[in-house]
Amino acid sequence: MENIKKGGNISLMNLPESTLECILKRLSPMELIKMCEVCTCLRDRCRSDHLWDNHVKQKWGRVIGDAAYKEWQWHITTAKEEGNHLNQHIKQKGSLGSFAGAWPMLYLGSYLEDCNHLRRLSNNFMMTLYFSLESGKFWFSAQVYKGLVVSDALVRYDSKTDTFQARQQSGGWRLIGSNIQWDKLRSHPINTLPCIRHVSDCSEDLKPGDHIEIQWKGSIELPYDWWYAVIGHFDSCNENENYCGCHNSETLIVEFKQYSQGSSMRGIKLLRNGEQYEEPAGYYGGIRKLHNEEEIERWKKLLPLHLIPDYR
Repeated sequence: MENIKKGGNISLMNLPESTLECILKRLSPMELIKMCEVCTCLRDRCRSDHLWDNHVKQKWGRVIGDAAYKEWQWHITTAKEEGNHLNQHIKQKGSLGSFAGAWPMLYLGSYLEDCNHLRRLSNNFMMTLYFSLESGKFWFSAQVYKGLVVSDALVRYDSKTDTFQARQQSGGWRLIGSNIQWDKLRSHPINTLPCIRHVSDCSEDLKPGDHIEIQWKGSIELPYDWWYAVIGHFDSCNENENYCGCHNSETLIVEFKQYSQGSSMRGIKLLRNGEQYEEPAGYYGGIRKLHNEEEIERWKKLLPLHLIPDYR
């Protein structure tokens, strides 16, 4: 402060720690990158994870979850541990992918196109993640709303259109959509692979009126999708009476609101436990109860637009 009073110059690094930190937190991603070029000290500070964590959460927090962070950690760890082996891998393929299992149960957790930058930036976890997402190099696992079905997919960002591309496992990683808007994407609410039946922790407590998502697939070799439904009453239950025994039954009435009234698919009976096959409907898996009102409202907004007529 004495330098200022005398009309002298003051260095950014002479500012109090809290003031400098406040300034850096207010900078945009591109401004932080420019600040890295000022000096070595600022370069290290402007690459720090706690600054970039805020930018990642602000822009990508709606669509990436724990699964994406774990996959990114896998890529970073691979880059650090393989060293020269990574250089050879880059020369051969230029990419990194995380695979598990064998077809048809193959699961690809993520895919990183052009991993050259990992060699020099592997210590900057969040900053490298941010720009790998921004550039579309990092294909990460997320879930995509397709009508009234949520499907697991690998997605990447297209900065030119501010939308996403998605690929899905179906005899190969085929493109299932482009120009996918932000509101058609979500992070994984639970850590269950698409080829695995979810073990429900809510089956015994479900009662009429509860909103749920239930796994479904058309044939045994396919991955599960998630469908929206509501737990209903048995025909024999009179909702106007004071007593309803539906919550004590070993059977659940599952109502799919996306089907029109009178459709044979409008309601089905399922046991509270166990995978079941309903000919010709397909395979039903685990159930996830929806507690979040925002999730429920999101489904309700889609309902009027996607009523499915009964062609049976």
